[in-house]
Amino acid sequence: MFEGDAPEKNGMIPSAPLLAEVLDASITAKSSSQGNEDVTGRDVPMPICNRCHHLLHHNGGQPILHPSLQTIQSMIDASPHSYNHIYHILDAADFPLSLIPQLQRRLDLMPQRPQNRRAKTREYSQSRRAEMSFVITRSDLLAPQKGQVDALMPYLQQLLRDALGSSGRDVRLGNIRCVSAKRGWWTKHVKNEIWQRGGGGWMVGKTNVGKSNLFECIFPKGGQDRVIAEIDSMSNPPAHATLGTSRTQKVANPLENPTSLRPAATIDGSLLPPAQPEMRFPVMPTVSQLPGTTASPIRIPFGNGKGELIDLPGLARGSLEDHVLENFRANTVMRRRVRPEQFVIKPSQSLLISGLIRITPTTPEITVLAYPFVPLSAHVTSTDKAIAIHTQKPPSRVPTIVRPEVGPKVGLAGSYKLQWDVTKQRTGPLTSSSAAALSTQILPFVVFSTDILIEGCGWIELVAQVRKKDIQSTGAGKEHPVVEVWSPNGDYIAARRPMNAWLLCKRKAVGVRRSRPRRSMKGVKKTWKITMRNQSP
Repeated sequence: MFEGDAPEKNGMIPSAPLLAEVLDASITAKSSSQGNEDVTGRDVPMPICNRCHHLLHHNGGQPILHPSLQTIQSMIDASPHSYNHIYHILDAADFPLSLIPQLQRRLDLMPQRPQNRRAKTREYSQSRRAEMSFVITRSDLLAPQKGQVDALMPYLQQLLRDALGSSGRDVRLGNIRCVSAKRGWWTKHVKNEIWQRGGGGWMVGKTNVGKSNLFECIFPKGGQDRVIAEIDSMSNPPAHATLGTSRTQKVANPLENPTSLRPAATIDGSLLPPAQPEMRFPVMPTVSQLPGTTASPIRIPFGNGKGELIDLPGLARGSLEDHVLENFRANTVMRRRVRPEQFVIKPSQSLLISGLIRITPTTPEITVLAYPFVPLSAHVTSTDKAIAIHTQKPPSRVPTIVRPEVGPKVGLAGSYKLQWDVTKQRTGPLTSSSAAALSTQILPFVVFSTDILIEGCGWIELVAQVRKKDIQSTGAGKEHPVVEVWSPNGDYIAARRPMNAWLLCKRKAVGVRRSRPRRSMKGVKKTWKITMRNQSP
């Protein structure tokens, strides 16, 4: 737990000599505890600082000053490994808002592999190679089942391609992994990739994207056992592995050439702390919802010097929680999948998210359906009342989570069009091949949708149905419904193509099997009397 070694007063990242002193003290305390094991009967835990104590036991603490991208680049440049792999950690809650723009170019990494199969697959710079891959964390927030999340991979690739801009137009993007540390989805696959690559694995991302939580799931523990297993497989290779090689050729043994497993050089006086002694099951980084929990790089080696995994401090994300009352700041982080309620926004109405975000449709005579995938409460009210609550003029008695001085800072984040056609997905049995199988061209309406992103909080799915004759009468360019989104300082808002997450998690109507209804006895007695009279002589 070396992230807690930052001073509490100023929150600055400590230097390498200070971390070295703390590391030596921790190792000495650990060794003394092992030496006194016979006397005490138990191991003495590693000492931690006050900040880590507050994070672990009191769910509080002082956040650090977030490092800049130049600081992260200096840390990676000081790597002692000849091969480095950067794992760009992205959050599924507001994907792709947590993407760091132009990270590959600013860190001087190898370009993404293009679709041209003749392009180079490896590039070296000063006898070193650095690559990058994308890891989307907390994928359990997108859908309830792993198969549904796997089916969203083409959609996530397209979103990332759009976010990368011109640089992502012709790349393959086959290096995306959508994982969930909570459910264990695809974490074993990423763990095996880290072990096979070796070298330096760097986890880079913004704050509160789940780096430290993912670190514990993908770190290859028990490295000595893995090395022994590899040596056994090398000494007794299968028949197909020896084809095309000389019988006298000896298989390389990693332990016979320790320089191939250990770092190429040792860097002193850098921003990197000293490497920890390798253990089979080391102490993992502290996990907390506080932004900026990791104060300095955490280096944990594995594989008897084969490589190490480094958890870096998070870059600055957004300060939306600064506009929220301190008691409710933890509510702005989505921790579990939200099953939203459907809200109907009629003309002259607005959707208010806990007094923090306001969505107002501006297209007349259009009804908008809203599905807020956020951990905050939402309600629909008239636009005039929503403006009064949002701007806090006059002070309203409606409970909100916004600080009192935020009202005058509310600004327009943007006007967003519902420009993506989701008629095929939203019409159900009308266009389903197993039902009516109608074409969307003959339907008298079109369904448009978009997702409004709230940075670090979640997204709101908006859907509206427009008649085709209204589209023809309005003219080109005005057929899409428009909504205005208001937020503190007009920030923390973006839009993306819709995921249709409501269709993945909505409650399916389960038919209740009822018993056969009772036969009506109306007129039965009268009919019986008439029948008896006719039968009598």
